[in-house]
Amino acid sequence: MATWLLSLLLGFTFLLSYIHAEVHYHDFVIQETPVKRLCNTQNIITVNGQYPGPTIEVKEGDTLVINVVNQAQYNVTIHWHGIRQKRTAWADGPEFVTQCPVRPGESYKYRFTIEGQEGTLWWHAHSSWLRATVYGALIIHPKGNNSYPFEKPSREVPILLGEWWNANPIDVINEAQKTGAAPNISDALTINGQPGDLFNCSSEDTTTVPVKAGETTLFRFINSALNTEMFVSIANHKMTVVGADASYTRPFTTSVILISPGQTTDVLVKMDQPVTSYYIAAHAYSSAQGVAFDNTTTTAILEYDCGCSIKGGIKPIFPYLPAFNDTSSATAFTTGLRSPSKVKIPEPIDENLFFTVGLGLISCSKGQKCGGPNNTRFAASMNNNSFVLPSTVSILQAHRYGVNGVFTTDFPAKPPVQFDYTAQNISQALQQPIKGTKVYPLKFGSKVQLVLQGTNIVAGENHPIHIHGYDFYILAEGFGNFNPKKDTGKFNLVDPPMRNTVGVPVGGWAVIRFVADNPGVWLMHCHLDVHITWGLATAFLVEDGVGELESLEAFPADYPVC
Repeated sequence: MATWLLSLLLGFTFLLSYIHAEVHYHDFVIQETPVKRLCNTQNIITVNGQYPGPTIEVKEGDTLVINVVNQAQYNVTIHWHGIRQKRTAWADGPEFVTQCPVRPGESYKYRFTIEGQEGTLWWHAHSSWLRATVYGALIIHPKGNNSYPFEKPSREVPILLGEWWNANPIDVINEAQKTGAAPNISDALTINGQPGDLFNCSSEDTTTVPVKAGETTLFRFINSALNTEMFVSIANHKMTVVGADASYTRPFTTSVILISPGQTTDVLVKMDQPVTSYYIAAHAYSSAQGVAFDNTTTTAILEYDCGCSIKGGIKPIFPYLPAFNDTSSATAFTTGLRSPSKVKIPEPIDENLFFTVGLGLISCSKGQKCGGPNNTRFAASMNNNSFVLPSTVSILQAHRYGVNGVFTTDFPAKPPVQFDYTAQNISQALQQPIKGTKVYPLKFGSKVQLVLQGTNIVAGENHPIHIHGYDFYILAEGFGNFNPKKDTGKFNLVDPPMRNTVGVPVGGWAVIRFVADNPGVWLMHCHLDVHITWGLATAFLVEDGVGELESLEAFPADYPVC
């Protein structure tokens, strides 16, 4: 009797959850739009004429149907960054990985349900460098009458960090690829599309956040910049971190956050300071020595409701920001993240993987002049494999339909050559990676541990590594070469943070774990777009499990063809 009642109750609860779920329909028109920044007007690619693009707000359990209509001159796809896409890999979005691009004049409806996720994510283009201007927030609220696991904020404010070029970003990367040189850096960092009043012709449109004394605001920070990790601070205000990458965290208070491209961070801020104006400011964290970066500072204004304004002559108070190369501050922030409570760690391990991540150089073709060091082309790789996207069919399509010659499943589980990865002078013989389209196969349900080891080839750097279709636990990070004998003891097996993008420290390593419970092809790459352009990527091919609920759903009828 008790079992029958329990089953009835569970079924009723599931039914209520289903009834409350909604289907949200949106049209995303990809189009060219004139935008004025830094005293100049230029045409950029936008969604619905908005820069940044529209914010999508849903509840956990809801379904999204987004009709992408391409009225621009470039191929385009949209990636829903951080969405698990359970059994809907064809809606994930990376060009030539899970779909062919949406060609100019064509359209495609992305359809997916958001399951078991709450917090801040985002969406962005995943074709060439279009995401420089094609991006927006994706906010997932608790479903039904559920509440946040922290005090209810008086207001919620998305803060999207970005980069601006006084040029067409597509032209910037195409020009660099002609010679293999590093692309030009951006001309300004931005907050919600605006550089801020430290730049010419920018004061009038500086992003302003109105607040009231005594209230608590939830800031949803998103780093949508192409190539810049950032330190962020709010003058005279403490930030309590409560979420990262749409996973709740144990609250901890800080005056500075580090946020890498692809990552999101939710913070609560109590408006407990004297009534005036304060800057929200961000600038680069640049960990690579001798590598050019955008050293500008972007600002927004936190303005207490008092009648005071910068236009009235009151200059906002400026916050402290760490030095550009302050790795200690970066580490203090990332190692401060924890899950709210004890978690179930995936074990025992079925796949014990070790991937190096770093840069490289490719020899110039005979008679050609190249733009990299010593007449070479810049490259990047994982385990010495520099990833090449297909051009005639996506990897997911080739896998599903048995198309040969598109990819191979022999990506190595460990580096083909072991060496002192973080040495200061690495042999030139180790600098040239092998180009190819290699993926790593995983059986459904496999418990995976992955060591991500940075290298100092060309230049050591912090690499934000993102895995599509998955969240993972970050068990530990450290500096130097990972040593399983001594570093395994540093693993947090109690309450490690869960994220979808992990920063592999400059000259160091990070260890993550996840369960391969989502069938499909899932890109893993550095979220510095210059690095994925150079090949710092691979993909996991997760096989179907047993039965319908462990298998990829059928492709939609309007699935783009090449």
